[in-house]
Amino acid sequence: MGDWIQNLQDGVRRAIEFVEESWQELKKVHWPSRKETYAATFVVIVVVVLVSIYLAIVDLGLTKAIQAVID
Repeated sequence: MGDWIQNLQDGVRRAIEFVEESWQELKKVHWPSRKETYAATFVVIVVVVLVSIYLAIVDLGLTKAIQAVID
């Protein structure tokens, strides 16, 4: 009967230690400013649009090439 109590106490102790260590790590994180967040978001959106356009052009070209071979 005492084993499960010891296991429970060990689990609670490990959980508390995990939360404390996680909190310490979160204090070390460099959180971006609003301006940095907007700039990074803008870059991501631009890259996604450019890659989408590139893939659309490649898809169109391959579609036309395959249709030319089939016909």
